[in-house]
Amino acid sequence: MASMAPNTASTASSELAGGTQNTSALVIVTILFFMWGLITSLNDVLIPHLKAIYTLSYVQAMLVQFCFFGAYFIVSLPAGALIRRIGYQKGAVTGLLIAAIGCVLFYPASFGGYGLFLFAFFVLASGITILQVAANPYVTVLGPARTASSRLTLTQAFNSLGTTIGPAAGGLLILSAVGAAAGAAAEAATVRGPYLALAGALALLAVMFAFARLPQIADSEDVALAGEGHGSAWAHRHLVLGAIGIFLYVGAEVSIGSFLINFFGEANIAGLSHADAYHYVSIYWGGAMVGRFIGFAVMRVASPGKTLAFNALLAIVLVLAAVFGSGKVAMWAILAVGLCNSIMFPTIFSMALHGLGKYTGQGSGILCMAIVGGALVPFAQGALADAMGVQASFLLPAACYGFILYFGAKYSSLYAAQ
Repeated sequence: MASMAPNTASTASSELAGGTQNTSALVIVTILFFMWGLITSLNDVLIPHLKAIYTLSYVQAMLVQFCFFGAYFIVSLPAGALIRRIGYQKGAVTGLLIAAIGCVLFYPASFGGYGLFLFAFFVLASGITILQVAANPYVTVLGPARTASSRLTLTQAFNSLGTTIGPAAGGLLILSAVGAAAGAAAEAATVRGPYLALAGALALLAVMFAFARLPQIADSEDVALAGEGHGSAWAHRHLVLGAIGIFLYVGAEVSIGSFLINFFGEANIAGLSHADAYHYVSIYWGGAMVGRFIGFAVMRVASPGKTLAFNALLAIVLVLAAVFGSGKVAMWAILAVGLCNSIMFPTIFSMALHGLGKYTGQGSGILCMAIVGGALVPFAQGALADAMGVQASFLLPAACYGFILYFGAKYSSLYAAQ
């Protein structure tokens, strides 16, 4: 008995240290979520800005999201291989530095035209993709599997804090400066300062992250779901359906955000100018932030799948109200969809990775690749908007939420055995 005492004390000390280290790691990774939320939501301000400067159609303007989220499809699998080779921490540092380079490229793009802007968006998104592939599974393993959705929802809440601040900051620094700018070149130049500042912040964060003491995370050896394949991540049905869910969710969320300023400019909705409408974009993303803090608490006791299904159903009702309504009813209905979006990404992501064991890294790469929905769905909605009007084009996001409702209901008892 006496000989066992030191071992017991050592184990307790080790568990305490591990818990403290996990908490520190979660705080640091949460900062990353905040930064890429801020950067992503700036697109919602730049799309109408660039559309006006270069006289673009809706489809042409949506090339911003096509290039930005298209990077997820192209870069995700190579990013997964990179992270397996150099580790999660070095992978995150690499992603930060590439994202910083993408921000710097906005300076020459302001001289070179729309094509260079699209290239800068692609490079920036490539860095963020590497961050996504590294950080999302990192959060899921920093604690019990049962509360993985809750933890990822908490970190995504700070991602939403970034998306809430982004449109407000971008509108203030970019759209508000448009009135004082003379000519297309001067208006394009208003993006230089904000993106150079972001480049500096990302580079500083890369240095801080490189020297941080983080736990080394290896792929877990969880048992796969009963009755599902074991040969690769693709053999797990819930992962494949989850990837479709991520594709459609990101597509719907990004597409709605991308069209808000133009939607609020419609005469039968609010008739707002771009400089007045950007304030409301922050409300849309702010709803997601509030909902994620609520979801963090709710999903510690409620089924993640049932919560996901409920939010998807409510989102469908709200989008339809925006499509068939007018004035303030339609305006506030579409803004309230942000609250419904809150828990969708982290919940789908953690449910899809559940039980993948050694294929968790591969699964994360597949899910991040599915974020290409943010490129294709807005592009498709842009075509609908050109053909049948902005308001009617929101029927596409409503259809996307229909599949998410199905996924949440189908896997509502995913964690029941734990």
